[in-house]
Amino acid sequence: MLRLLNIEFIKLWNNKASKVLILTYFILLGFISLIASIKFNFGFFKFHAAEMGIFNFPYIWHFNAYVAAELKFFLAIVIVSMVANEYSNKTIKQNLIDGFSKKEFVISKFVTVAVFSLLSTLYIFVLSLTLGLIFSSYTEASIIFTDLEYLIAFFVKLLGFFSFCLFVGILIKRSAFTLGFLFIWYIFESIIRLVLFLLESTKEYADAITQFLPLNAMSNLIDQPLSRLGAVKEIASVAGEDLSYDYAVHWYEIVIVLVWTALFVFFSYRLLLKRDL
Repeated sequence: MLRLLNIEFIKLWNNKASKVLILTYFILLGFISLIASIKFNFGFFKFHAAEMGIFNFPYIWHFNAYVAAELKFFLAIVIVSMVANEYSNKTIKQNLIDGFSKKEFVISKFVTVAVFSLLSTLYIFVLSLTLGLIFSSYTEASIIFTDLEYLIAFFVKLLGFFSFCLFVGILIKRSAFTLGFLFIWYIFESIIRLVLFLLESTKEYADAITQFLPLNAMSNLIDQPLSRLGAVKEIASVAGEDLSYDYAVHWYEIVIVLVWTALFVFFSYRLLLKRDL
């Protein structure tokens, strides 16, 4: 396993584009801390992100996991390119000649995906813990380590999405077309959701069906956190809006994404078995 992982990281690190994208991704994750420095003063209106409670425990786990998950497309490009380069450079055929099995090839890619997901999660944990200890109004241990399930959801979300990228990359074999397919699939799921809503005129019905679609299932893991802020709730209350949402991370949502992850890895392997390289 370590041998396979080492080979994959050597390939990635020797690819200048992949190296730049990986570094850019982790640098951008670090830029979350810059939100604390955002200040606006317009007469009587003053806005300071840190003072709004964005970095308070335990809310910070939810906020940072949500924001960081939106940056996953940088690593998605790396995953897609990683697979496409195997075909364009014919290294996949050479690896098989050198003794790699198709099963080892898929495992090596999936382990790389899992490591990226784990490193991202650990990075967000350390970053959130640091920002929280600096800016949070609550520093009791019982509060600090509440809601860590958002990090579990973040890890599962990345694992599922990168596994999807892996499968589509093996299916299509070209980076640009693969990324285009991912975008088209997102639109496809959105259209299904809209059609279901128009047919039944209820959001609940559309949600009940589309929660099983892969991208929608991943999106459901971490709901938007902004409406949890006290200031946002006050503004909504004045406007007569109800912002009551279910922000919890549900076990069945995690199971749905993990099932999709397993299916993506399995289908990737089946594709390689049937394909003449």
